Amino acid sequence: MSAVILSARYGKDNVRVYKVEKDQSTGVQTVIEMTVCVLLEGAIDTSYTNADNSVVVATDSIKNTIYIKAKENPVTPPELFASILGTHFIEKYAHITTANVSVVTHRWTRMTIDGKPHPHSFYRDGNETRNVEAVIKKGKGIDIRSSIVGLLVLKSTGSAFHGFVRDEYTTLPEVWDRILSTDVDATWAWKTFPGISAVTAATPKFDQAWSDARSITMKTFAEENSPSVQNTMYKMCESILAAVPEVGTVEYKLPNKHYFEIDLAWHKGTKNTGKDAEVYAPQSGPNGLIQVVVARDSKPSKL
Repeated sequence: MSAVILSARYGKDNVRVYKVEKDQSTGVQTVIEMTVCVLLEGAIDTSYTNADNSVVVATDSIKNTIYIKAKENPVTPPELFASILGTHFIEKYAHITTANVSVVTHRWTRMTIDGKPHPHSFYRDGNETRNVEAVIKKGKGIDIRSSIVGLLVLKSTGSAFHGFVRDEYTTLPEVWDRILSTDVDATWAWKTFPGISAVTAATPKFDQAWSDARSITMKTFAEENSPSVQNTMYKMCESILAAVPEVGTVEYKLPNKHYFEIDLAWHKGTKNTGKDAEVYAPQSGPNGLIQVVVARDSKPSKL
């Protein structure tokens, strides 16, 4: 039987990187903790088909390169660091044509002690991460996707869901007021950068876009009287596209984390449903999962 490789990539995953940035003039230190993955593509098929290791950059070498580049370069914003890493591999090795780089930045928030920011102490205030995926292709530019992942939010009122399809399979009651909670995964895709110099020039925009996307997500979630998760997430996408002109698409993935009322009428007629509900049972699953990708409207506006 003859066989042909349709695609191949390899590299180093789960590289843990921790960097301390030290301001010698003030004594203030900043910490950044990341998990990095680099996967390479190119003229590597013979390593699979012919056991030809001469085309393989060892994954241990890839790991070492990540550490060295973290020492030599800024690691924030992560969009820039991912682009620096990927550009190194396609420029260093002639047979490598594409570098796929992902950077997951873990939260460390500076402590405030006696009302003042502490110069070198931090705490983790949640499992939310800032993620970046960059694809660096030789001669074809750099594509970057930035994300907020695992931002857990909840509001105890201000959400409804009614008017949906009802048929012989439906048991869900319509509700005009409910708890709404979700783990936010939001991703915005930047328009292709021609190269590392363009990414470097855009550096200030990456942190601002992340801050804007996070603020828009929480403000829309908190303030809107939501008719559905679908409509609320669409409004979030619209607002991010308006705030960041360099972004081409915005994507949300929102699992609906359910909290069910508990009927306690069996105990001395205790009222705990509808407007009297105060005690709920959090559910681990199953759960709704709502997704959307929103792009800019390319159609010319009508006069």
